[in-house]
Amino acid sequence: MFESVQAVINDLGELGYICDKRIATVVYLAQQLDKPVLIEGPAGVGKTELAKVVARSLGRELIRLQCYEGLDEAKALYEWEYSKQLLYTQILKDKVSETIAGATSLAEAAERVGAEDSVFFSDRFIVPRPLMQAITAEKPTMLLIDEVDKSDPEFEAFLLEILSDFQVTIPEIGTIEANSQPLVFLTSNDAREMSDALKRRCLHLWIDYPNQELEIKILDSRVPDIAKTLAEEVVALMQKIRTLDLKKTPSISETLDWARALMALNADSIDEEIVNDTLNVILKYEGDVAKAQSELSKLIEKKAVPREEAKPEAPNPDSGTAKKGILH
Repeated sequence: MFESVQAVINDLGELGYICDKRIATVVYLAQQLDKPVLIEGPAGVGKTELAKVVARSLGRELIRLQCYEGLDEAKALYEWEYSKQLLYTQILKDKVSETIAGATSLAEAAERVGAEDSVFFSDRFIVPRPLMQAITAEKPTMLLIDEVDKSDPEFEAFLLEILSDFQVTIPEIGTIEANSQPLVFLTSNDAREMSDALKRRCLHLWIDYPNQELEIKILDSRVPDIAKTLAEEVVALMQKIRTLDLKKTPSISETLDWARALMALNADSIDEEIVNDTLNVILKYEGDVAKAQSELSKLIEKKAVPREEAKPEAPNPDSGTAKKGILH
């Protein structure tokens, strides 16, 4: 259990996840209020990683449901193991024969077999999927419903029962209630708008690209061997790249990959040549690479201007135009 918002910041920081007070507050309230959290934001800003780190910090098993177009209840909740049912039928066929022995009509035989439905429709033939695993777990778990915006609206509506009552209904068996309520995180890359009904049931958290100060802290935490100067140059340039009109804006995951790539190339600073050679690490489309190359040449040139040229000329104390001190 997190004891406070500051405890969230400290505990997640020890596991290498650097977060600000806003993120920590939502995580703390989710635990205190037993509310799901809908985390939205660009890809690669650490939404999924947040759920993983929170699960580790709380000592909970992480159960992940990866959403995609066409996902239905059978893949998310449970499936009947028909092959096992058929095997049991073959093994018990002698007992079935005994059960219907003496029946005077087909209807009577069917009635006798139907009375034994519980033998073939029970939890021994159910294959639990992530949602049921989270609900039926003996200990509290972390349920991560990842990229929920990729699923169909019909599946989103199905989730409402889970998030409202933490129970599932199986027609052949009945309603199964949660043994212990899981902590639920849903992530969305904003591919489509989530419904008001889903948002109403969740705390909302938007994670954007980090500012320069926070990104340096994240880089230092995740790539501890990087030199301070190189880390500052990498982050400063990434901040500039994100201002360009790109098809896929690089996120913090690309910052980490680029820093590791530069270290692998034994780079101790950034220049135009090494940036051009490694742009494919952070940009995923050729058009973005070409656009960044044309713009970065200007940024690199500006960076190379000696600092002395930018300093204002110091006033000559002997000249008559020199400003007097405030006490004169």
